[in-house]
This record gives sequence, structure tokens and C-alpha cells, in this order.
Amino acid sequence: MTIQLSDFRFVAKALQNKGHRPRELARTMPAHPLSYMELPYDPEYTLYNSRLTPEALNTASDDEMYWAVRSNVIFRHTGELPIEISGPDAETLLNKVFTRSVSKIKPGRCSYQFACYHDGGMITDGVLLRLAEERFWMAQADGDLFSWYKAHAEGLDVVISDPNVWVSQIQGPKSLELLSALLDGNLPDPFRYFDCAEVSIAGQTCWISRSGFTNELGWEVYLLPETDIAAIGDKIMSVGAKFDILLTGTPVFRARRIEAGLLNAGSDFGADTTPFEAGLGNFVDFDDRDFIGRKALEVADKSSRTWGMRVTGGIAQLGQVMRVGKTIVGRVCSSGYSPYQGCGVCIVRMDDPSMGPGTKVKVHCADGSTQQGELCTLPMYDEKRLIPRGKLIAIPNRPITAE
Repeated sequence: MTIQLSDFRFVAKALQNKGHRPRELARTMPAHPLSYMELPYDPEYTLYNSRLTPEALNTASDDEMYWAVRSNVIFRHTGELPIEISGPDAETLLNKVFTRSVSKIKPGRCSYQFACYHDGGMITDGVLLRLAEERFWMAQADGDLFSWYKAHAEGLDVVISDPNVWVSQIQGPKSLELLSALLDGNLPDPFRYFDCAEVSIAGQTCWISRSGFTNELGWEVYLLPETDIAAIGDKIMSVGAKFDILLTGTPVFRARRIEAGLLNAGSDFGADTTPFEAGLGNFVDFDDRDFIGRKALEVADKSSRTWGMRVTGGIAQLGQVMRVGKTIVGRVCSSGYSPYQGCGVCIVRMDDPSMGPGTKVKVHCADGSTQQGELCTLPMYDEKRLIPRGKLIAIPNRPITAE
């Protein structure tokens, strides 16, 4: 579903006018509190976690957005949904719901987590923030975990609530320089990859985390309902102007997250996919916890069927469009074009787990042509993820073939 600017002007105005808020729209299609920044740029919106998020903006072309996040800094308002889990038994509940141990996470740290059904199929994923010993936020991708927490919280001393927190992402090589210029005080010390901290920007309290959906250096800001959110957003844009910050939509993430191997819930995995099939087996801890889905995952095939793929001369169509000879051999789950690699990039799920990196296939492309694709490992480069950790300072501004 996409919503054009003419529709959204009404929605945004109504949602921001507390005295005349249409209750149904406010409940089912809330707009990011900083969405007013996007209105001049002919936005198209889609629903993500029942929140409006910008699918397209005319601030720049898709390629220009890609280069901005790889070489400079971007600002994007997301549809991520933080749910709060708090109380004496919060850790117990989360250890039951997630496949990775939550007990290992210290306050001020984050962790990538996902939940599974009893049969091992995946629900959705996200970043878990431990704000305090008994207080967590799970900033989830699209899907429903709220009901899952409630269904498995019986008998536990835990509170599950929607804190009405909104998330924006600031990503790119200059993102930490911008953060340092924004904060009312000093940078948190330490502020490592996947740390989180409470800070002040423009005199307003917010939380930040060293995370994002680009595999670039970056951070996310968690905007609290009781604060002047516009003051924070306007400060980011005004200080960001000195860094040539670019306001973006979804295209800034598409190719970058694909080549980084960051999977998208609902397209790259789902209820019919185990973590092993999705290539996420390293995020399953078979420790002393009896987490949901454990029994099924213990006996599941541990082979990965999910890989990257480069396509020469085209952008792959989504779906069952890969063939060896006349036989369909897998599904293109996500697809885009990498200006840096100079080719189409995909995340694919193969029918036969023996087909891995190096396998060559014929791929039906979006322009109707058939091109050659070759499976590869994920990430496609920066295998050890040194860029988001700040340990690899490499700022490209042209295709790798030109270097």
C-alpha cells in the first residue's frame, strides 16, 4: 500500500492536530512525528508495523542516496516499533521468546534477536535494547511480537507495553562526527558498536544506539513522546546541513543492506523459514534455556539455503525466477542495483542447500531480459563487518570497477 502526498497532507495534519484527530487513522496509520520534514519532497508512504514510513522521496535518485550513505551521512525516519518489556521477570520472558540468550546482555547494550514459532519458523526480528536491569525495548521489524509476548507471559511478573517511541536513523561515515556536534554534552564513553545510551539533544532527552540497517557507521535515535521531538529533528537537520546531510526514503537501504547480508523480515525469511535456512544459525543458542521452537530447531536441517547473488547486466525480478537448464532452483527474495559493485544484487533462497556460492544460474530480470547470476557469500564485502564498528575507514565515491 502506498499513500500519495495529497492523501498524506490530510493524514499528517489531522494526526498533528490533537483537537481534531480522526481516531481510526491515528490508531491504524500513525505518522512519524518528524514526517513534516518529508512533505516538500513528494513522498510516497507505505505501512510498516501499521506505521507510515517513506517508501520514496524526490530528495535524490536511488543511486545518489546509495552514495550518500556510503560516503557521507543520511537521515531517515523509520517504521521500527519499539515494544517495552519490563519488570522482575522481563529477562525470563525474553529468554523464553528469543533464540539467543538475553542474560548475556548488560544494561547499555543491544542485541540482534528474533523469535520463532514452536515449529521453528521465524516470526520477525529486531534490535533489543537493555535500558536497565529490568527494562528492555525490542525495536522490531514488521510483524506482531506484542501478542506473542502477551501469550507467553502468563504467571510472570512482567509488563508489556507500547511506549510510543519513534525511531530515526543517521547513517554513514560522518554520522558520529555529526552526533558529537549534536549532543548537549560529550559522546557517551564508551559508545561501541551495539551500545545504547540516554543523551540530550536540543535540551531534550532521547536514547541513541550504535545500530542501523546499512552496515555503515551509524546510529539510531529513539524519540520519546513526552519530549519536544521537533526540536531534536530540527537540530539534526540544522547541524547536519554543515555535513550535507540527506533526507532519504527506503531506497537508501535497499542495495546496501542486501550486499551487507541484512535480511528483511517477510521477504528474506518468514514463518516457513528456519533460522538455519535463512543463514542465521549462529544466532541460535542451544544453552540451558527452553526457548520456544528449540525442540524443532534441534532436529532441523542445519544447512543454509540463503545466499547473496550478483547479476550481470540486470536487476533480478522477485520470485521463482532462477533456473539451471529448464529447472527452477530457487527464489529471489530481495533485489536491487549496487552502484558500487556495478551489478544487480540479490538475496536468494535455494531449493537445494548444496547449491551455494559459485553456483551460476539464469535469472529473469525486471526489464524482461534473462541474465546470468552467480551465488556468493554474505556480506558481499566487509566480511567481518569492520565498517559499522568504525575499524575500517573506507569511503568510496565511485564503482569498485573504477578503483
